[in-house]
Amino acid sequence: MSSEANKFFHEISNLSTEQRNLASMEIDAKSTRDILTIINNEDQKIAKVVGSEILQIEKAVDLIVHAFKNGGRLLYFGAGTSGRLGVVDASECPPTFGVNHEMVQGFIAGGKEAMFRSQEGAEDYEENGEKDVVNVAVNKNDVVCGIAASKRTPYVVGAVKKAKQIGATTIFVTCNPRSTFNMEEVDVSICLDVGPEVIMGSTRMKSGTATKLVLNMMTTASMIRLGKVYENMMIDLQQTNKKLMERSKKIIMTITGVTYEEAGRFLLESGGHVKTSLVMILAGVNKDEAKKRLDNSDGFVREALKQP
Repeated sequence: MSSEANKFFHEISNLSTEQRNLASMEIDAKSTRDILTIINNEDQKIAKVVGSEILQIEKAVDLIVHAFKNGGRLLYFGAGTSGRLGVVDASECPPTFGVNHEMVQGFIAGGKEAMFRSQEGAEDYEENGEKDVVNVAVNKNDVVCGIAASKRTPYVVGAVKKAKQIGATTIFVTCNPRSTFNMEEVDVSICLDVGPEVIMGSTRMKSGTATKLVLNMMTTASMIRLGKVYENMMIDLQQTNKKLMERSKKIIMTITGVTYEEAGRFLLESGGHVKTSLVMILAGVNKDEAKKRLDNSDGFVREALKQP
């Protein structure tokens, strides 16, 4: 075994996610129900693990919000399951919160093809991550978030290092203990100590679940901080299909108490903008005044309604 292969072997072997889980040692001899129970019991531990990193997630959200307010972007870089989770989270922000597709983006080692079929080897080179950072023109206003259950994935490490070199803010989401995290290029590290997977090394399981929860929290909390939510409803959603169009009417009806027909009429008058419709109805003003109030309140409906 070469020295490089030996080093790689020991790095992998020492990861907590690569250890054997004592609770599933005999899972191959269990009934279907017992298999599912073992998996479910392990999954129930994940919310607590994520909860232990709230302070770090808070720091990450504050950095993301600052970036958004200054024209920056949130850019995820990952490989395999981690990369796919970043792409999924990014792709869901525009229809949910009405933001530009450029604002949150996800990049996966191996490119678009890797979303559907594993591109083995694409993650093994730091220069691949570096190239993607350069190609998307990362700048000092951006936040680059590396996602790697193991922390050591070369593609992700390369992307984060290059981003830091450029002057961007950096976040890293990993699923191993904080005691093992030693990257100087990271401003905020979110270390989700999920422990051994049910199936040794299968980080699509507990690690994937923990990562999905954190990405949901980061973007959702950031969008709330930008005024994209009123009470607990999304009010900047895009009506890109029939479901979202009807959801928009439902939101207007729920908040204001108007009828289905009235909600449709205000939505039409506002140019399909739920926020504007809400201010028009609740403040009793026309579209132009509603938009003016929203502009003056940085898009926050509560503040717009307080204006004389």
